[in-house]
Amino acid sequence: MRVGVHLMRFDAVEPSALRQELADTASAAEEAGLAWVSVMDHYFQMTAAGFPAEDPMLEAYTTLGYLAGVTSNVQLGVLVTGVTYRHPGLLAKIVATLDVLSGGRATLGIGAAWYEEEHRGLGVPYPPLAERFERLEETLQISRQMWDPTNDGPFDGTHYQLAQTLCSPQPLTRPELLIGGGGERKTLRLVAQYGDACNLFATTPEQVAHKLDVLKGHCEDVGRDPAEIRVTLLHGGDTLLTGDVDTFVEQMTPYAKLGVETVILRPPATSLSAWVRDAVAPAVPAVADLG
Repeated sequence: MRVGVHLMRFDAVEPSALRQELADTASAAEEAGLAWVSVMDHYFQMTAAGFPAEDPMLEAYTTLGYLAGVTSNVQLGVLVTGVTYRHPGLLAKIVATLDVLSGGRATLGIGAAWYEEEHRGLGVPYPPLAERFERLEETLQISRQMWDPTNDGPFDGTHYQLAQTLCSPQPLTRPELLIGGGGERKTLRLVAQYGDACNLFATTPEQVAHKLDVLKGHCEDVGRDPAEIRVTLLHGGDTLLTGDVDTFVEQMTPYAKLGVETVILRPPATSLSAWVRDAVAPAVPAVADLG
């Protein structure tokens, strides 16, 4: 099992210090051997998670571009991009650029979007859920076409029409398509049909096992080997804050047996760089042999 971090809080330092804090965090992540660094795709902090909307939040792809310049090894992505925030042709171009400038380390993490308050606040259209899922499927199709060097022709969908899906330069490696969420009827079906990876919440091993069984069923329906899909898990990692690595290993063992390839940890209210260096880094070798 590999370890990643999800940078979702930027309130530990003043804005003037964020640039250095992110650079220090990236350095600590690389030194620790982390596999993944992600950020959120939000413009307001998440009130649903108990934070004030006014708390600091950085734009996702600007942040990843900066992280690409101060790292060499970690995979970079958004966990996850809301499909409503960017036209899919432009989104595919942005991720292709990130892949080129990071040396082939970009993932497109994407979902159907949910944060209505920031949509309304910033004037972004917020379609009904069913339409957002339709747009998500078309965005996945467009991304695949944009990253296909043999196909720069048109795309004619229900919600998006592109006259020319030209993307030059092409990504160095086709970016991984990671679909976030565990919705059993729609989300996991899209994972089976289009995804290279999925991201689930660390509820209980039994619930995650159920989600993976549902995903396996969708894979059977579309003739896909579920082993082709990388499974990631978002986890709080609270025991690591007290240095209790052994308990963390115990918690991760059943997930690893289910095939979870990467556990992605969320930060507490503290310095991001200190958290990665002091709390997360000891977990990397401790879970490396799980699986």
